[in-house]
Parts: sequence; structure tokens; C-alpha cells
Amino acid sequence: MFRCSLQKYGLIVLGSLVGLFACSAANTPGEVEVTGGKIKGTVAEQLVIYKGIPFAAPPVGELRWRAPQPVTPWKGVKQTTDYGNDCMQLPFPSDAAPLGKTPAEDCLYANVWVPKDADGTTPVLVWIYGGGFVNGGASPAVYDGSEFAKNGVILVSFNYRLGRFGFFAHPALTAEAESTGDMLGNYAYMDQIAALKWVNANIAAFGGDVNNVTIMGESAGGGSVHAMMQAKQVRGLFNRAIIMSGGGRSLFGDRKVTEPTPGSLAGEQYGLNYAEKHGITGTDAQALAALRELSAEDIVDGFNLAALFNPTPTDKPTWAGGPMQDGEIITETTGDALRHGNLAAVDVMVGATSLDIGFNFFKDKDGLFASFGPHADKAREVYDPTGEAPFQAVGYAVGQDRSMQEPARFVAEQITEMGQQAFFYRFGTVAESVDSPGAPHASDIPFFFNTVAAKYGEALTEQDIAAADTIHQYIVSFAKTGQPSSESGVQWQVFDPAKSNMLNMTRNGTVEHVSDPWKARLDVVKAAIESSN
Repeated sequence: MFRCSLQKYGLIVLGSLVGLFACSAANTPGEVEVTGGKIKGTVAEQLVIYKGIPFAAPPVGELRWRAPQPVTPWKGVKQTTDYGNDCMQLPFPSDAAPLGKTPAEDCLYANVWVPKDADGTTPVLVWIYGGGFVNGGASPAVYDGSEFAKNGVILVSFNYRLGRFGFFAHPALTAEAESTGDMLGNYAYMDQIAALKWVNANIAAFGGDVNNVTIMGESAGGGSVHAMMQAKQVRGLFNRAIIMSGGGRSLFGDRKVTEPTPGSLAGEQYGLNYAEKHGITGTDAQALAALRELSAEDIVDGFNLAALFNPTPTDKPTWAGGPMQDGEIITETTGDALRHGNLAAVDVMVGATSLDIGFNFFKDKDGLFASFGPHADKAREVYDPTGEAPFQAVGYAVGQDRSMQEPARFVAEQITEMGQQAFFYRFGTVAESVDSPGAPHASDIPFFFNTVAAKYGEALTEQDIAAADTIHQYIVSFAKTGQPSSESGVQWQVFDPAKSNMLNMTRNGTVEHVSDPWKARLDVVKAAIESSN
């Protein structure tokens, strides 16, 4: 499975008795040594699968709302044949990627799918799941990394804390951090940083190339890719990035840990409000101890994606968790980081689905178009040239362009401006069994992973299979070489802002390289954003 050597000790001994002894000792099928001790995975025909590898200590008790701590070493060989718990949350009934494990606070586990012939030069792809930062986990069947491993790429997934476990501030935590040296607020991102550092320290043991690592995430996971690109703590630990429906303009907003900003309370104030709701007052160590004694269910507080999109009005909002500008990991909005070049200089694949998330808070077309300011007439011309389009359809188109489509193109533009390669796409493929005018948010995942069988089961068709195979090849190729190609697809060209060129993954699963048919829409959105800044 792995190259026979004594590289761990700075030696390479081949063809000798010492070398033979080293090989026989190291090549126990499915067994490797990682930080903490030895692990053994499941050996399959073409790959070896490791699930539930601890990459940090359980963040429970005194470690709730602390940066992830080192794992406690174990004795013997740990069997890593099943996922660890997904992180604590209230599952979302209509989740596009249903959890496979019971949520719990003890959840910082990684999973690795490895080709049997991994030899130290095998590329690595690290997956970061989405779920609005309040739901999600590494266990859903559509996130299975087997097809990547079968195609010569090591796939790593991991869990990170969610909701108030992952994002929380309180004056008592700020005071504690002054003595521990911990960062503040964004514990989910601290978990992601710890996972990437774990990959850097351990992936060679699996036969992975530490110098050929790509990170990939969707939705909140795409936003997390933006965060990791901004985080100086992991600069140099990955070489490429794939951002799926991850926004790219106002992501992270202006919310800060200790300071209020226009339209937003300080993170600490939300924490104080939450503590008060549970009868905890004060800002000292006693208050923090009381917060840490609350049950996991109390911390979740009945919140999930459904509640995220239907907030309950209150005079003292408690806010269930989300990214903050902490001054260490996140120092500015994604848009500002991209404009200022304050992020990792890596090549990027970026795009969204054709029926992505889009919210419309206006009551009629006049209000909607007026929101474009001096570009109102142009917006009306682009989105509703005859004046006969249904308001709901126009509002949705504007909403998704503002939240997903134009920000994805903006990322491609700014990455190009930095001198890196960007590959821009729009995913419009719809499984034949699905009645939808376009590809909804998150429907790209089983095609990127080539796990459409797990998603669609008996309804899967030959067209679906062919589409997934074509699209999956692009992802594999990008992870291997930085140049996305597919034997059954067209050549994917580097993004050129002047052409606004993109790979269009069409409804029936074919792919075409075209000038963006929504260019006029995105141009007017961009003009309105820039004129308001």
C-alpha cells in the first residue's frame, strides 16, 4: 500500500535485510501510525478506509469553548472502521445530506479513504461539509470518498463544531483566553485549522503527498474554504481550493467578538443574552463554569436550519452561532480580503448551482428594482424586459445572483487579479427522477463525489451515472494536477474576466464551455454593489 522505506528516520533502505524487516513491519494491511497511536482501517478491493480517527481531544466539559486540544495517546491499535459521532445539533428533517451518526459533543474525528497503491505521491482532497454552521457532519452517504480513492486521490473528511458549540462569545471566555492564549469566538474554524494541521502532520503515513493538498467545501463549507484561505494559521498547508456555493462578497459580515458594529451586536452581547435566558448572570469564572455545565441540548436550544431561516423576533437576541471577525482567523469580510489580496495565493475552482439560494425581501417589482439604486432601469431591462415576468421568479433570480452567482464570479475575478488561475462553473444538472427547473442548492454534491447511487437509489438512470462520471473526473483532475479535465467532457478553460467564460454543466448532464449566459444579470448586480460602496 505504501512505499517501503525508513523515511521516518531520515533513511531509505531498499533491497537489504533491514529494508525487508521495515517493509514487513510497516505493511500490516490497513494499519498506520498517526498522532496518538496506531490505527487500523477497513481493507477493500481497491482502497483502505479509515473512519473515526481522533484529531483532537473531545471538546467537552472544561474544553467546551476552547481551541481544540491534542489527542490523548492510546495503547495498541485503534480500530477505525466506523464514523465517530457527528457534532452536536438538532438534525434538519429535509437535509440534503442526512446524518449517519448520532450527534454528540465528543465529535472531533477525521475519515480517510486511501488508494491501495498510495505511495507518497498521491494527491489529497480535504472535504468541509455545509449546513449553515448549525447542521451537517462527515457521515452522510453522499460524502463517501470511495470514488476519489478508486481514482487515485486520498479523500479526507472531518467534523467541526456547530451552532453555539462552534461560535460563541462571552466576556468570561474573553477573560479566560487572556490567560490560556486561546483565540476567541470561532471554535468551528479552530477545529478546521486543527484538522488541516493534522492532515499536514499525518497524511504521509497514508501515502499522501503533503505538497499536493486541495480543500473543498459546499455552502457553509464553501464559506469555510474562504475562511481557511484567509486564515494565516494554515497558510501553505493547501495548494488549491474548490468553493461550491460559498458566496464571496459579504460573507462573515461585520459582526465582531467584543465590539458592536452598525446593525449587529457584539458577539459577547449575544452570549450575555443567551446566558441570561438560562438564568446565568455575571462575567466571571463562575458564570463560565455555569455555562459549561448546561446540557448539550440547552446549548442547541432547539435551533437548526429551519429556525435559521425563520428567526423568532426578540428584544434580546441570543443568536445560535456563526462566523465573527475575531482578529486572528477572520480579520475582514470575504469581499475585502479578496479585494486586498489578504488570502492564500492558490488556484481556485468556484461556482454555484443554477437554482441556488436566493432570498427576496421586497414586496413588489418597484421596490426590488429600486434596490439597484442608479442601476434600477438597467436591472429592470435585464431581469424583466417585457414587464410580464412573475414577481416571484424575478425576485428569486435577483436573490440568488446577489447571494451566490455574482459573488462566485467575483471570486474568480479577484483570484485572477492576484495572478492565480480560476475555473468558474455553473452546475445545472438535474437527476432524471427530479422535477425541477434547475439544480437546487447542494444538489451538486453527489455528482462531484460520484455518489449519485447513494442519493437516488432505484431512481438512478444511465444519464445520471454518465453525468456524475463526467463531473467527478473534473474534480479528480483538478485535485491531481490543478487543471480540470474529463475524458467525457470538454476542455475547461481558465477563467478570463473579459470573456466571463465558464463551464456550464447542463440540465441533462452534458457540459459546455461558454460565455456566461447570465453575464448581463451579474454585471448589473456588480455595478449596484460597487456604486453603493
